[in-house]
Amino acid sequence: MTRIRLSALATTAALAASGGLLTATPASAAVSCASPVWKAEYFANTTLTGTPKLTACDSAVAENYGLGDPAGVTLPKDNFSVRWSLTRDFGSGGPFTFTAEAQDGIRVHLDGVRRIDLWKNTTTTQKKTVALTVPAGRHTLRVDYATWTGAANVKFTYAPNTSATADKVRPLAPTGASVAYDRALNKVTLKWAANKEMDLAGYRLYRRLPTTAWAKVSSATALIPGTSYVNYPPATGESFLYELRAVDRAGNESWGGADLTVATVDRTPTAAPAGVTATDGAGGVALAWQPVTGAVKYTVHRQRTGTTDPAVQVATGITGTAWKDTAAAERTGYTYGVSAVDAAGNVSARTGVSGSHGDYAPAAPTGLTVVDASNAVRQHVLSWTAPADTDVVSYRVYRNGSLLDTSSFTSLKDMQAVRHGTTYRYAVSAMDAAGNESPLSAEASITTEGDLDAPAAVTGVKATPREDGVLVEWDASTEPDLKRYEVFKAERYDDGDGGYVWLAHPVEYLAEDATSFLHPSPADGETVMYTVIAVDDWENTLRVEDPTLNWVEVTELGTPVTE
Repeated sequence: MTRIRLSALATTAALAASGGLLTATPASAAVSCASPVWKAEYFANTTLTGTPKLTACDSAVAENYGLGDPAGVTLPKDNFSVRWSLTRDFGSGGPFTFTAEAQDGIRVHLDGVRRIDLWKNTTTTQKKTVALTVPAGRHTLRVDYATWTGAANVKFTYAPNTSATADKVRPLAPTGASVAYDRALNKVTLKWAANKEMDLAGYRLYRRLPTTAWAKVSSATALIPGTSYVNYPPATGESFLYELRAVDRAGNESWGGADLTVATVDRTPTAAPAGVTATDGAGGVALAWQPVTGAVKYTVHRQRTGTTDPAVQVATGITGTAWKDTAAAERTGYTYGVSAVDAAGNVSARTGVSGSHGDYAPAAPTGLTVVDASNAVRQHVLSWTAPADTDVVSYRVYRNGSLLDTSSFTSLKDMQAVRHGTTYRYAVSAMDAAGNESPLSAEASITTEGDLDAPAAVTGVKATPREDGVLVEWDASTEPDLKRYEVFKAERYDDGDGGYVWLAHPVEYLAEDATSFLHPSPADGETVMYTVIAVDDWENTLRVEDPTLNWVEVTELGTPVTE
């Protein structure tokens, strides 16, 4: 009969292999089998003594030798024995089931203590199962088998009891855990070493803030099967603690492993501002809102009501809880949106509010200045800065409290009887299209140079009739600021009541160095009067009715004209 061995020991038994293949080594060589692989030693006797004929690594104790000796080793067909042994980590231990069956004898030891003893020559396969509690940690199993005569087979299994009523032992906490955090993706990757539990079902991952309780972040029902996990924590800028726990097939959960800390990037905005109001006033639409916890500044957007215009940011970096839209157009409605910005630059949702700006007087012009720009004509030049209001159409200029003039521009020349030696106070207001007038600007004042004293009356005035007119002569004035002379002629007119009046009018302006003037006039024998009036640099001059003037009467040559 062909002898069959159910283990991997066959023609490959003497080869070192990978991927689960077993290895066998001649008896003369030392053999080391990686846990939890069994080390199998074959003896040519039933007492398991002497030098093994073969030492091999076996993945399981499960052999059927039939009626002969094991293949790959020279043993007698009867009266041989095999010893399997291994040392492995049982994790947290707990209830286990050991099952042995063989023809002929089998004994099972745990840490040298015999747990199963079926050591006898039988004609049928015998079997025994025992339940026992294995302590936590590493333990050594040894299975001794002997066959005396007849058929030969052997099998041993050990397995944890995963009944929830029997297994009350927690698994060991996971070890070797590490964490990596990707700030760009806000991704936490955790890795850990495989748990030693033989009845491991999987892992659970918990997370918490330093001040809160643990909360499970892995699946609500499924366990983590492998030794790595990816989690995306809230991107709040807070530090989160992670803890791994192992779970066995009885549902027992281990204590937590070492806590791992992750400082997250802050991508979570604050709450949106509450209590936003919009109040209209002369200076614009005033917005106000309640402070937001965590906000360091606020941003305002604006959109015109009833249009498809996009909302435009009109203010940013507001550190308080109020802002006035001074650029709001009059007679226009708006929808405003206020958002909060935290220290990390996260922007909250906008809280909207409707507001409108009515028709108000413009703001007062600013920066009013006045300068003396006199040359041949005495004049003051005013200029100012327009207010921000967009509906200003003109300006009113006031001098010494009275309306002087209007202007469509932000400048004006005052040439209306500007006198020397006089102080003028100016102010400007703005007018909008609806006729609303702004408050007056700040005043600007100017005092013109010179004095108010007219030169003294010119002396030595005389008039001599000639064929070609009347020659007027006078003494040179001694005024230091003399500018010119003005020659006046007075003629007599009937007053309608039997009398007459003299009416004077200027006939010539002469330079300051003149002392005579020939006034061409017809030689008609008319009696007239002449005088000369001095004018200084400040345009001061005596009036023609001044009694100090020296008038001279003269009768022109010729025969009077009769009517």
